[in-house]
Amino acid sequence: MSQPLVQGSLNGKRALVTGSSRGIGAETVSYFAEAGAKVVINYRNKEARALKLAAQLAEKGATVITAGADLTDPASVAGMFEQINAAYGGLDILVLNASGGMESGMAADYAMVLNRDAQVNVLTQALPLLGQGSRVVFVTSHQAHFIRTTETMAEYDVVARSKRAGEDALREMLPELEARGIEFVVVSGDMIEGTITATLLERMNPGAISSRKESAGRLYNVSEFAAEVALAAVEPVPADNTRYVGDTSSFVAE
Repeated sequence: MSQPLVQGSLNGKRALVTGSSRGIGAETVSYFAEAGAKVVINYRNKEARALKLAAQLAEKGATVITAGADLTDPASVAGMFEQINAAYGGLDILVLNASGGMESGMAADYAMVLNRDAQVNVLTQALPLLGQGSRVVFVTSHQAHFIRTTETMAEYDVVARSKRAGEDALREMLPELEARGIEFVVVSGDMIEGTITATLLERMNPGAISSRKESAGRLYNVSEFAAEVALAAVEPVPADNTRYVGDTSSFVAE
């Protein structure tokens, strides 16, 4: 496991983490704040959690704002970026963490709308706020990143394929990002213990997570994986724009 960000190493930087009122996103935005960045906590409907986290970070001396937005609604996303621009004047780090597709009661194409279409729209709308040397981080899973060559659990297949579609669509934007001097990195990790996804999968397929843990040797927890996501925002970008977290031996490269 990597060492966490150094305190003060992000002084003067401005960071937005989508889906950061809880879980991996909340831990990631906390690491950024502890390193000195001005942070944005984004949420869709967990305002109380976002405000609680913001208060906790502010008590420690962080500069923080909360920004509610439904990432599948372009107008809502536009409003979020207007708020961020007014508060911070731009962004240096954008972490595309928010994802989903296993929620009940959603449309059949919801996973693709959120995990592909919304990701592209968020990055597109963020471009005017991202300057030379800024960094975009897309958070995904090994199960999604390797889905074209390695099958995953049936219950996760739709999400995995939509996440991979989102990754591919974002990679298609690399020429434009490079022309603007914006760096891009994908962070791919195994199933993470303690996440909503892991909980839902275990509920739908009892034993699924423990089986995956046995195969992998160990699974990262939320805090450990978030530390890797945070580091991906500052460490050199790998040649293939992909930072792998944890064991990948069970997966077949394309």
